Amino acid sequence: MNPPLAERLRPKTLDDYIGQKHLVGENASLRRMIEAGRVPSFIMWGPPGVGKTTLAKIIANVLDSPFYILSAINSGVKDVREVIDKAKNNPLFRTVNAPVLFIDEIHRFSKSQQDSLLNAVETGIVTLIGATTENPSFEVIRPLLSRCQVYVLKSLDKEDLLTLLQHALSEDILLKQKDIRVLETDAIFRFAGGDARKLLNIIELIVNAEENNPVIEITDKKVVERLQENPAAYDKGGEMHYDIISAFIKSIRGSDPDAAIYWLARMVAGGEDPEFIARRLLISAAEDIGLANPNALLLANACFEALKKIGWPEGRIILAETTVYLACSPKSNSSYMAIEEAIAIAGETGDLPVPLHLRNAPTQLMKELGYHKGYKYAHSYEGNFVKQDFLPKELLKHSFWKGQPNPAENKMTEHLRQLWGDRYK
Repeated sequence: MNPPLAERLRPKTLDDYIGQKHLVGENASLRRMIEAGRVPSFIMWGPPGVGKTTLAKIIANVLDSPFYILSAINSGVKDVREVIDKAKNNPLFRTVNAPVLFIDEIHRFSKSQQDSLLNAVETGIVTLIGATTENPSFEVIRPLLSRCQVYVLKSLDKEDLLTLLQHALSEDILLKQKDIRVLETDAIFRFAGGDARKLLNIIELIVNAEENNPVIEITDKKVVERLQENPAAYDKGGEMHYDIISAFIKSIRGSDPDAAIYWLARMVAGGEDPEFIARRLLISAAEDIGLANPNALLLANACFEALKKIGWPEGRIILAETTVYLACSPKSNSSYMAIEEAIAIAGETGDLPVPLHLRNAPTQLMKELGYHKGYKYAHSYEGNFVKQDFLPKELLKHSFWKGQPNPAENKMTEHLRQLWGDRYK
């Protein structure tokens, strides 16, 4: 039996690799490192079907290094340690290039599993290449993240998909024997959604369905007909995954509970990871509802915890309750805007010194240098408040948090105005 088209066409060299020109195109940074034979441990973050596994295999081939592959779905600490032991005992160990350990879906590794990689990565026993569809800032532990570069892989654009389509028809050992004519591409590109594997699967589906026809024509109508069993199928690993979660969050932000619950239903029916939905609800509660209704964050957190206890399918009810509550809540992004502005200012102004009166003074020398001197303990004053400066002197007139016009924040702003006067207008 022949392997699938996507496997038959898996490229073996960088010159055959399609997409990710910003990383492996001519003179791109990662390509230069690969060709120089000096590749650090790194993590690839991007949607499925954009070439993460293929790129890892190409790198191992170029480096002429032993290549070990683990899937985080069915591997544990024991598997990691066995691979590391094999790498240590490999006769090629201690040569120029360390063995390559590729971990697919590394975001699914627990903290302890990720911890087991630290020493091997730091000491160079293995060159770790991780692949993830989730933001590594949230899913990969900081010590491991600090030891790895992070490269973002993008969905294939139409030019990439067209190149792949033409390559498949002209180079595949089976397809090039057939008379295949591509008359239209809009539908096939739309359903592929930037995913190379999906594009090749669609081609294979159409060709297999018409293998007895002397001429096989690919048209938009034919693509839709062949995929009519699930033309709007939710693909939790593809671009629709990102489109639907985007529609879900935007519906909550837009205070439309009907739309929000519909997109939630699409995710539930499509088999989306319930904890992924719960995490997005937590973010939405803080980013979009915020101080207009602080209880939203409490409910979203309770939803996340309850989901772990209740499980599935009953967990869908908890997600639905939280979704409706967040959609119906008043909205404010004042906290989000405040931290974004503060980060920007901090980046522009550099490491402004902490005012002396706010510094800790655990030693006598620090006290003599004026650390902590002049600090006023708020609880020693009437109303538990006394005016003093808490910002670096360069930023004393800057206001980061700006209350938005809703009952909760109006009350907060009025309270601050009574304490600080015109600083909070």
